[in-house]
Amino acid sequence: MKYASPYTPGAGAMPRYLAGREEMLEAAEKVLEAVSKGYPQKSVMYYGLRGVGKTVLLNAIEENAEEKDILYTHIEIAEKKSFIIQIANASKKMIHRMSVIESAKEVGRKALGILQAFQVTYNPEEQTFSAGLSEPSMYITTGVLSDDLTEMFVAMGRMAAKAKKTVCFFIDEIQYMKAEEMEALINALHRVNQLRLPIMIYGAGLPKVLRTLGEVKSYAERLFTYVPVAELSQEAASEAIVEPARELHVMYEEEAVEEIKKWSQGYPFFIQELCDTVWEYTDKEIISKADVEHVIPTFLGNLDRGFFKVRYDRCTKKEHDFLFAMVKCGHLPCNIANVATILGKKVSTISPLRAQLISKGMIYSTGHGEIDFTVPQFDAYLKRINPELETGKE
Repeated sequence: MKYASPYTPGAGAMPRYLAGREEMLEAAEKVLEAVSKGYPQKSVMYYGLRGVGKTVLLNAIEENAEEKDILYTHIEIAEKKSFIIQIANASKKMIHRMSVIESAKEVGRKALGILQAFQVTYNPEEQTFSAGLSEPSMYITTGVLSDDLTEMFVAMGRMAAKAKKTVCFFIDEIQYMKAEEMEALINALHRVNQLRLPIMIYGAGLPKVLRTLGEVKSYAERLFTYVPVAELSQEAASEAIVEPARELHVMYEEEAVEEIKKWSQGYPFFIQELCDTVWEYTDKEIISKADVEHVIPTFLGNLDRGFFKVRYDRCTKKEHDFLFAMVKCGHLPCNIANVATILGKKVSTISPLRAQLISKGMIYSTGHGEIDFTVPQFDAYLKRINPELETGKE
C-alpha cells in the first residue's frame, strides 16, 4: 500500500476505529459523569480472554476521564511486581496533584504523612525500607496491609472531597494481583464507598478474577459492576476490518471480509494483525479473498513467533504436556479428569499443574472440573508446533 497501515496490532494499542464497544464506552461515560458530579458509583471490572481489547477499553475510558478533569492513573500489574508499591506510587502522584488546591492543603498534609509511612513499611526492596522518610513520621502503620491501605485510601479520598476532585485508578492485568493485595484493595475500596469518598477503580483481567474476587471477599460482588468483554459480533468485526481502510479509499470485497473474519474469529487483536499483514503485502485499492489467503501463512507465522510463543515459553515441560493433553481431549472446554487420563495420572497429581497454569494466565476454569485456554486459537498453535498431536490420541 502507498499509505501507512491504518491497523494497530500492538498490545493494547488503540485502533483507529474502535468497533463494537460503543455500549461499554457509553456506560463508562455515564459513570464518570456521575462520579465527577459527586454521585458515588460502583467500580467496574472488565473480564475476558486475551486479545479481546480489555486494555484498549481502559485506554479509551482514560481519555474520557481526562476530558472530565478526573484525576486518574494507569497501573499494569506484572506477575512478579509488587502491586502495593505501584498503588502507593500512583497515590503519591494523585495526592501531589491535589496538594496545590487551597481547600485540600490541610488534609493533604495528613494524606502525605500516611502515604510516606505506608511506603516505608511496604517497600519490598530490602535496602530501602527506611528511605521513604527523611525524619520520623507522626503516622505509624500497623503492619496489617488491609488496615494500612484502607487508612491511606480514606485520607486520599477525604483530600479529594475537599478539593472537589475524583480519583480514578485504571488497573490492568488484575489477575496477577496476590490474594492479600486484592483483599487489601477490596477492603480499602469498601471503606471509601461507605464514607462516600470520590475514589473508584476500573479494572481489567482474565476470567479468573471473578472467582478470585469472590473468594477473597464475599461482598466484592457488591463493589463492582462486572462487564464481560468477548469477541466482536459479525457486524462489528466487519466494521473493524472495513472502516480504517475506507478512510484511505481502499475497499474489501465481501469474500475478503468473510475470510478475515473466519481466521480472526472476531477477536480484535487477530483482526488488527491480519489486516495489517494484508495491508503490508497487498498494493491494491480493492482487496480480494485471494489477497487474504496469500498472507495467511505470514499472519500465522507472526502470531506463532510472538503472541503465542511468548506465552508458551513461560511454561515448563510438564505444563506443556498438560496443555497438549487438553488438545488431545478433542474439544474445549475439557474436563480435567480427561486430561488426567490422557497423561496417565490421577487428578490429584495434576491439580498443582492446573493451578500453576491458571496462575500464569494460560488457562481458566469454565465450570466445575472444566478448563479452557485464556488465549484464543491456542489449541491450533499447539497443533502447528507439534504436528504429531492428534485429537484423542497419545
